Amino acid sequence: MPNCMFCGKVTSTHEGLKRHIVGWPECQMEWTSMIEDVEAENLYTPDVDFSHEDIAPRHGLGEGETRFERHRREQQQGGEDPWSPSEDAEEWGLVQWIVKNLGQTRTDKFLKLPITQQCTKLSFHNNHSFLQRVDELPHGPGWSCQKVTVHGNHQDKDGELLQEEVELWSRDPVECMKELIGNPAFKADMAYSPGRAYADRAGQHRVIDEMWTADWWGEKQKALPEGATIALIILSSDKMTLSQFQGDKTAWPVYMSIGNIVKAKRHQALAHVTVLIGHLPVGKLNCFTPEEHSLAEYRLFHHCMGLLLHPLIAAGNDGVDMVCANSWIHRIYPILAAYVANFPEQCLVACCKENWCPKWDALHSEMCDPKTMKDILQSIYKPFWANMPHANIFLAFTPDLLHQVHKGVFKDHLVRWCQQIIGEDEMDTQFKAMADYPGLHHFKTGISTVKQWTGSEHKQMQAVPRYTALSVFHAHKDVLKELSICEHFNIPTIHQLTHYVQSITLFGAIDGFNTELPERLHIDFAKDTYRATNKHDYEEQMVLWLQRQEAVFLQGAYLDWLAQVPLSHGWTQDDSNTYDSDLDSDLDSHETPPYDSDSDLDLDSHETEQMMHVLAKAPVHPHRSVQEIVTSHGATDFLTALQCFIQKNIPGCTVIPGVQDHFDVYRQVIIVMPADLHIRATPERLSSGCKPGCPAWFDMVLIFDGFWELCQGWCLIVAVAGLRVAQVHAIFTLPCQFSTYTRTLAYIEWFTPFRTPDPSSGMRLVLCSTCHCCCNAAVIHVDNIVRPCHLIPKMGPSVELRLRSGNAYKATNDFYFNEFIDSEMFCASVDTN
Repeated sequence: MPNCMFCGKVTSTHEGLKRHIVGWPECQMEWTSMIEDVEAENLYTPDVDFSHEDIAPRHGLGEGETRFERHRREQQQGGEDPWSPSEDAEEWGLVQWIVKNLGQTRTDKFLKLPITQQCTKLSFHNNHSFLQRVDELPHGPGWSCQKVTVHGNHQDKDGELLQEEVELWSRDPVECMKELIGNPAFKADMAYSPGRAYADRAGQHRVIDEMWTADWWGEKQKALPEGATIALIILSSDKMTLSQFQGDKTAWPVYMSIGNIVKAKRHQALAHVTVLIGHLPVGKLNCFTPEEHSLAEYRLFHHCMGLLLHPLIAAGNDGVDMVCANSWIHRIYPILAAYVANFPEQCLVACCKENWCPKWDALHSEMCDPKTMKDILQSIYKPFWANMPHANIFLAFTPDLLHQVHKGVFKDHLVRWCQQIIGEDEMDTQFKAMADYPGLHHFKTGISTVKQWTGSEHKQMQAVPRYTALSVFHAHKDVLKELSICEHFNIPTIHQLTHYVQSITLFGAIDGFNTELPERLHIDFAKDTYRATNKHDYEEQMVLWLQRQEAVFLQGAYLDWLAQVPLSHGWTQDDSNTYDSDLDSDLDSHETPPYDSDSDLDLDSHETEQMMHVLAKAPVHPHRSVQEIVTSHGATDFLTALQCFIQKNIPGCTVIPGVQDHFDVYRQVIIVMPADLHIRATPERLSSGCKPGCPAWFDMVLIFDGFWELCQGWCLIVAVAGLRVAQVHAIFTLPCQFSTYTRTLAYIEWFTPFRTPDPSSGMRLVLCSTCHCCCNAAVIHVDNIVRPCHLIPKMGPSVELRLRSGNAYKATNDFYFNEFIDSEMFCASVDTN
């Protein structure tokens, strides 16, 4: 494992080493002085080039005590166990389970069961005593309720102006930010200074990904005093409905995160990197006349947001000393950097109409000509962002992939236009004929029959390309007018695409600001919270429920952290590591444990540096005959290809493979990368009773025929041109008579090398490779497979009705290479182009 050349700290990955050097002031100073004297090519150092004026801070204000370190010290001084106030680790595990899975009524019933009372020795016996234990746990910043009186313009019977009182529930955003930036659980995922990252050592190809690799942080850093550390505040708000079918209960949650933490961590809803800082009031406002009602709602929103975010003004101007996750004290300047919201919410925040551009205040008929901030300020009374230091609300609006791209430009416009041009039936036939791919949704009946659309379906459709770049669209869009498909292009969602490049260069990759995360957080922080109340005066019950959930999460994070730090005096190994459920595993050494995107095994956080090919513990088809392999897997030249492989790789083997041999055959191989990639070689399964049949799946792959390099801790294909497409028909191992050769093999059928891109679509063409009018087959090592790929049949002006997903690779000979199937493939293809 890599270790720091300055302090000797060992990290699990090179990416962790980068973050350690950036976040530890002493090591950063040593690194800065070293690169002044030694050429970068001769150093085994992070592939990030830091310009001196952008590094901040070079010096910390001294060492401090993080929340977890302070809690550990207090427990040791008080003679408490790590899991206190629980009696032992087993009771703490039960507390976690109850809080996450049971409501108060069911908790009381569970604790009063005879088997619970007689077979367990718990320190609590009913729901009341249980909640008392939970309330003893340390929790995050407290909640407060502020009454806001709204004076209307509507008069009552006596001629008096009506008024309405609403409640604003809030937490101090500075304290919430302090909890995030000082949480040791995020230490390996935290950055404290901006920098520039490059894909090559020469610094010719810049990489913009995380917020600290973009331009906004570096520019703001120059405006602050030396030694300042910026906390990049990311806000999000969205009005939503709490009740289902009845009640008409609504909430307006406001979330906050910081861009100092990697976006892969921010994407995890259960990681608590995005926190709830307030609930805005949603009043009826019957004290206003209908003409003034909408404007009153806008002003109430900005007034309450101003009250909620007011502590950020002084902190952004003067800075606040905080103990960060690296146990160093930094002078933190929280600055509003990004605002994640859908288009109506952006217009509300920007104080503009919903047919204007919130970033430039463009009219519906213009979508251009930016106005000054003074013009905006005059349109509404005191916007909440007017006095926010160093903030530009119009630049802060980040692209909304869910509503602007997936549901907006793609579904509402491009798909509808294509359907009008070629017809719904032809569009459905094209989607039916699309070749299968692991993880790609196949629309068996087309897309016209889908009644309920979500962002997931839109993204699956976009994996099958229907358009290229925005510039190409603008160059050819007039054809839609000629066909009377579209009258004009003054469409807000399409106009928003013109701001995407600027937003990426300022704030990093746009997948770090997707509105899907706030909508997912609505479930945990609003809907589930509301269901846990008695539906009367629910706001106070909601914040108390959230506080208890947060307390349990923090205690669990503290115990996880405690299991990883060196033992302290007064505690034994058993004390600090007693409750670490992730260490208990009955998996074999070669077995990959199951996980999801929110689990602790997070391959997306760059913990995997080497590509691994994982097989099942036992073959699905053991001792399969050659005839079965040829018939079921379509491996027509199996024996010929295997004989060539043995002659080349096992020259001492005198056994000639024949029809009498049997082989262990596997169903698939999994390439372990940031996202596990499945490669299937599964024969057709006939229907049996009530169980329907399944078509054969022989996936397309890219075979290593060049080189690749490690980039950001995981394998990144440098050039698609160095790879070649093939179809995997069988995955197998050699029987013992062919010596002790243990490497897993695959029977493949080659496709031709990539041809010149098609002039109309820009996609590369490949054909089935033949040799003497037969398939060009071979047997290769499985670890020569780089990754799966997807081919699209070249369909022509219309699609034959017989063409379906199951026979797409057999019924046609010409294919397009689909570079849009995932982000890694797209980046590699763009680099090659």
